[in-house]
Amino acid sequence: MPNNNKELILSAPLSGPVLTLANVPDAVFASGAMGDGIAIDPLNDTLYAPCDAEVIHVARTGHAVTLRADNGAELLLHLGLDTVELQGDGFSMLVKEGARVSHGQPLLRYDVDKVALRCKSLVSLLVITNGERFQARPITLEGVKVGEPLLHILAKAGGQAEHHEQDGGIEVFGQVRIAHRGGLHARPAALVRQTAQGFKSRSQLHFDGKSASCDSVMGMMGLAITEQAQVHVSCRGSDAEAALQALLATLSTALVEEAHASAPPPEPPRANAEAGVLHGVCAAPGLVTGPLVRLSGIQLPEDIGGHAIEEQRQHLNEALAQVRSEIHLTLEHARARQHRDEEAIFSAHLALLEDPLLLDAADLFIEQGSAAPHAWSRSIDAQCQVLQQLGSTLLAERANDLRDLRQRVLRVLLGEAWQFDVAAGAIVAAQELTPSDLLQLSAQGVAGVCMVEGGATSHVAILARGKGLPCLVALGEALLAQAPGQSVVLDADGGRLELTPTAERLAQVRQAQTRRTALRAQQQTLAHTPARTVDGVEVEVAANVASSAEAGASFANGADGVGLLRTEFLFVDRHTAPDEEEQRQAYQAVLDAMGNRPVIIRTIDVGGDKQLDYLPLPSEANPVLGLRGIRLAQVRPDLLDQQLRALLQTRPLDRCRILLPMVTEVDELMHIRQRLDALGTELGLSERPQLGVMIEVPAAALLAEQLAEHADFLSIGTNDLSQYTLAMDRDHAGLAARVDALHPALLRLIAQTCAGAARHGRWVGVCGALASDPLATPVLIGLGVRELSVSPPQIGEIKDRVRHLDAAQCARLSSELLNLGSALAVRRACHRHWPLG
Repeated sequence: MPNNNKELILSAPLSGPVLTLANVPDAVFASGAMGDGIAIDPLNDTLYAPCDAEVIHVARTGHAVTLRADNGAELLLHLGLDTVELQGDGFSMLVKEGARVSHGQPLLRYDVDKVALRCKSLVSLLVITNGERFQARPITLEGVKVGEPLLHILAKAGGQAEHHEQDGGIEVFGQVRIAHRGGLHARPAALVRQTAQGFKSRSQLHFDGKSASCDSVMGMMGLAITEQAQVHVSCRGSDAEAALQALLATLSTALVEEAHASAPPPEPPRANAEAGVLHGVCAAPGLVTGPLVRLSGIQLPEDIGGHAIEEQRQHLNEALAQVRSEIHLTLEHARARQHRDEEAIFSAHLALLEDPLLLDAADLFIEQGSAAPHAWSRSIDAQCQVLQQLGSTLLAERANDLRDLRQRVLRVLLGEAWQFDVAAGAIVAAQELTPSDLLQLSAQGVAGVCMVEGGATSHVAILARGKGLPCLVALGEALLAQAPGQSVVLDADGGRLELTPTAERLAQVRQAQTRRTALRAQQQTLAHTPARTVDGVEVEVAANVASSAEAGASFANGADGVGLLRTEFLFVDRHTAPDEEEQRQAYQAVLDAMGNRPVIIRTIDVGGDKQLDYLPLPSEANPVLGLRGIRLAQVRPDLLDQQLRALLQTRPLDRCRILLPMVTEVDELMHIRQRLDALGTELGLSERPQLGVMIEVPAAALLAEQLAEHADFLSIGTNDLSQYTLAMDRDHAGLAARVDALHPALLRLIAQTCAGAARHGRWVGVCGALASDPLATPVLIGLGVRELSVSPPQIGEIKDRVRHLDAAQCARLSSELLNLGSALAVRRACHRHWPLG
C-alpha cells in the first residue's frame, strides 16, 4: 500500500528464485536501460498484479504488461526473454489497457512448456520504467511465492540520481578484447571500478547477453568474462567519451600476475597410487618437514533472533570500518616493502569490502532479522555461490577472497583473536586458507601450508611464492582426516604430501633444509666484509631504513651504511610537525646506530600520495605531478630550513649526507646548497655535509652531468623513475606489475646518469627497489653503479651476488641489454647471462 511519502511495497507477481537485474541474461534489461527493478525465474504459470494499479499498456504479443501504481510508479512486467518473437503463441492476456486491477489479480497466463522450449529464458522482469522519479530496493534476494513482499519503491528526492549524474548527455559504445590473464576476476574488476568512479557518467559492461554496472566488482565478476573475450562497454553522461576511452584502456591492459617471475605451472592432481602420500598441485615450491597442524574456520553460534535492526547495522558498520583500516595498514606496509603482488591483492579486497552488492545484501538480511555476523556471512555465501556456479575455476578460486573478508569481519564482530596458535616450523593443513591467513602464518614462521582446495593461480598461492613459503593445494578431503602432530614431508615441487615418511626420508629433507640455512648463514657471516667483484671492483651495499631501530638492525646485518633514511617517519601520524631538536635527536640516533659508517638522509618527501594533516597543500588534479619532494620548499621554506638546521647539528658531520628528492633542474640544487651554506654560517660551522641529488624523474637523469658538477653524489630512485618514465602509476593495482625498472628505457637513463656523474668523478648509487633484486645486480654494476641500498634482510644475499660477478663482463653484457625491446626481454637475458641460484 502507498503512504504519504509515496512509498510502495510490491509483492511478488510470480513464484520462484529472485535475481538482481545484473544477473539477468539480457543486455538491455541487465544494463538498466529499461529501468531499475528485479527478476524472478518463474515456477508457476500465471502473472499477478504486484499492487493496485491501472493498466497503461498491453504488449501486442501478450508477453508483457505495464501498470501505473497509485503513487505514479510505472511498472513493466515482462514474462521471459526474447518472448516477443513468439508472436503471442502460448500467452493469454487477462486484462486490457485502461482497466483498473487489484493487488493479486491475475494479469496473464502462459503455457510453461511451450514458451520455455522456444524462448531464450523464462526469467521474468519487474522494472520501474520511470526510474528518474523512483528507486527500488529489494526486500528479499531469495525465493518467493506469489504475493510475498518483493520490492520497496521510494520516491527520489528531487528526482535526482544518487551516485553518478542523471542518465542525460550522450551515450557512447565501444568494444574491447579482455587482456587480463584469467579473465575479469577480482583485481582487474577492482581496477575497472576504480576507473569508472573517476567519471560522472554511468558505465556498463555487456557480455554474453548479460550486463553489469562498472560500479560493482561482484556484478562484473558475475559476468564470468574470460581471457581474450570480446566485451562491449557503454557510457552515458557528460564525460562519456573520456570514460569510455579510460575503461577500454583498463580492460585491454593486461594485469600481470607476477612481474618478476612466472608462477610454477600447475600440474593436475595425480591418483593416490602411493600409500601414505596425498597428491596435489604445487602453488609455491619448496621441500620441508614438520608436524602437521590443522586449522578450522570460524563457526557461528545459532542466531536466536529478536535483534534491534539499527544496533546490528551499527555493529556491522563498525566492524567493516575496522577491517578497512586494517587493510589500509596492510597496503601501506606492502608499499613500503615494495611487495606489489601483496598490494594488488589487498587493494582488490578493499574494493570488494565496499561493493554495493555485498553491503546491500547484508543490510537486507539484517532488515529481515539476522544478527550482523549471520547477515554478513549469508551475504558472502550468496556471492561465493554465484562465482562457483559460473563454471570458471579461476572465479571459483576468487571466491576465497570473499571468504577472507567474511573471516576478517566475523573475527571483529565475534571478538575472536586474530593470531593463530601455531608453532614455528609447523606444516599447516586447512580446508582453504585466505590471503590474510597466509600473511599471519608466514609471520609466525610456519614451514609450509597445504589445503584441501585452492589453486595455483589463487591469491594465497601468489603470496606464498612471494614469502618463499612452500604451498600445496587441491589435496582433497583426505587431508583433514590426518592425525595432527604427526611428522610429514611437504614436497611442493613434486606435488606430494608424505604422511608416513621414513626416518631416512626425514633426515634427507632436514639435510636439504640445513644446506639452505647454512647458505643463508654463510652469506650473513660474510655480510660484514666488503663486497668486491672477482676483478676487484668494490660495491657498497647499504640499507634503506626509516628509523634508528632499523638502522641498528641493518648495522648488525652488515650494511656498509644507510643508503636512504626516509625522514617521513618523523612527520606522519601526528598533528604537528616535529621541532628542530626532536629531528636532530632522531637523525643523531641513526648516525649513532651505524657506528663509523655513512648515513644518507633524504629531506622530507611528502605530497603526492603522502599527505600530512598539519601541512595542507593546494588541491591538485594530479598530486603525483604536483608539489612534492623538494618542491615543498616553494610553499613551506621554513619546514625545509628547520630540517637542514637539524641535520647540520648532527655529529660527526662528515658521516651525514643529505639527499634531495624530486630535483628536476640545476637551479633547485644550487638554491638548497646556498641555503645549506647560509644556515651553516649561522650555526658557526666550518664544514658542510655532502649534498646529493635523487635521480627519480627523467629530467634529472638527462641532466645528470650538469647536476653532478654541483652535487657530491647521485642516488637513483628507481621506483619513481620507473613510473615517470613509463607513464604508469606505481600505485595503480593493474599497472604496478608492469612498472619494471629493468625496462630498457630505464636502463638507458641509468647508464646516462652514471656516464654523466663519471665526467665529474661522482659516484652513483641506487636506492630504489631494483637494488634489492639480485637479478638486476650485474646490470647495475655493469652500467656503473657503485652503491646499492637494499632492504636490510637482503644485505648478505646481495653482497654474495656481487662477489660472484666479473664487473668487466657485466659492463660488456649490460651495454647490449640497452638495445632490447622490453623489460621481459631484459629479464630473460639476465637469467641467461647471470643465472640465480
